[in-house]
Amino acid sequence: MKNKILFAVLLALSLSSCSEDFLDIAPETSLTSATFYKTETHFEQALTASYEPMRTLVYDGIFMDEMRSDNSFYTYYAGDRGPYLYNEVIALFLEDETNQHVSSRYNACYVGISRVNTILSKIENADLEDGKKNEIIAEALFLRAYYYYDLVLHYGGVPIHLEEVTTADEAFLPRSSAADVHIQIAKDLEEAMPNLPVANTFPQSGRTTRGAAKMLLAYNYMSQPEEDYEKAETHLKDIMGMSYSLLDNYSDVFDPAFENSKESIFEVQYKDGDAGQQNDYVWRFIPKCDNTEFLMGVKGNNYAYTSGGWNVPTQEMIDSYEDGDLRLDASIAVVEGVQNGDNFIAEAVTNVSSFTPSDGKDFHYFINKYYHPPYEKEFNTGSNWPVFRYSDALLLLSECIVEQNRNDDALPYINEVRKRAGLPDLSNVTLEDVIRERRHELAFENHRWTDLIRTGKAIEVMNENGDLMKSLYGFVLPIAFNVTQEKLIYPIPYRELQINELLEQNPGY
Repeated sequence: MKNKILFAVLLALSLSSCSEDFLDIAPETSLTSATFYKTETHFEQALTASYEPMRTLVYDGIFMDEMRSDNSFYTYYAGDRGPYLYNEVIALFLEDETNQHVSSRYNACYVGISRVNTILSKIENADLEDGKKNEIIAEALFLRAYYYYDLVLHYGGVPIHLEEVTTADEAFLPRSSAADVHIQIAKDLEEAMPNLPVANTFPQSGRTTRGAAKMLLAYNYMSQPEEDYEKAETHLKDIMGMSYSLLDNYSDVFDPAFENSKESIFEVQYKDGDAGQQNDYVWRFIPKCDNTEFLMGVKGNNYAYTSGGWNVPTQEMIDSYEDGDLRLDASIAVVEGVQNGDNFIAEAVTNVSSFTPSDGKDFHYFINKYYHPPYEKEFNTGSNWPVFRYSDALLLLSECIVEQNRNDDALPYINEVRKRAGLPDLSNVTLEDVIRERRHELAFENHRWTDLIRTGKAIEVMNENGDLMKSLYGFVLPIAFNVTQEKLIYPIPYRELQINELLEQNPGY
């Protein structure tokens, strides 16, 4: 055996001595940063990779944006006390800087920023036609703005990296103020917009457009420390003049057959299969049950691993819908069956609007708008996630106009949304009306928590919701739901504080 090993080593040395390129570490078929960023195809591939962290933001947002709000809660399950406690503490306002979702989201944003900064640094010297180069730059700037907007919304002021990091010293920057982050977001988007395409054919490709940039910019202006509603209104009205419109049926918006439709301004793309482009969030929304095949068409154990029973619509949320609102059944369904301790056997799925509990049966609510069985493989679905929709733009414009005390001018936009929902027109509109309409139109799309913050309602609404949760569930600790100004943003992750001594933690953590 020793002689065989020695022979192999000598053979390798003799072969390598015949080449003058023995010290060339990378084989000719491999790609490095020095050889990759050369062609249009290279930059297109790099842009595609820069979208990928958005999938992490969707998943973490389920807990950090939706379950953090009064829209949903979770089903108590004893087995979750260990492996999934980090999910529960966010809903209870008990998370700390070690929370897995808090760290994952922060990291995903900077992964995306790092990728687009590399694109922006490499493209200056690339041999590309100017028009194409400008399109790539614009798309990269939108993505950078998107990630920084997510960061400032959830963590406050953060370090602003605008260049490719090539040394250790460049990797560690102090925090900038939230105001400065918002300024940078606006700068990137204003520069990007002229070179972004305008959506006029549907279904769209899934890539960003000028409409998406205007939507993000409007949100940015309305969320910054000193709101600029006038600028936000201008961009939102520009969207009204584009090719977007509402689909006839609310439920169609979430049907995979209508992805990237005329109502879609921007959505995170997924695809069924084994290539890592799928999602599993529907499996997390259905209740934990023994017979998932009844609900999904294929069996999978959602008691553990891809655990179910999360982001469960609350009874208060269901009761908050107006009579006749077509969005209720499209958004929420109910599973009836038999509960035996922690185990549940599903027997029927019904509409929530007409549901009356059967004697001797148990039931669980779940999010219906993404539920399109039967599925072919466990924990594997390909439905896109909506980020910006035309109805969102209509309601954001209504909010923007109301905030400028021109309430009557907001009526056409909110009433257009209400009409599709089967509801009568409002004769006058207040900020409370808009907030309520957004709650139902955008339910379970990761908007509710940040909507409450932007409109100044988060502390009041969530403390009241906390009192309700404590009255309903004995497992909710007395210290939970202590919602203060400090809890409107999340802590800077512990790891970041350890590796970057220039960072300071947010107050209250």
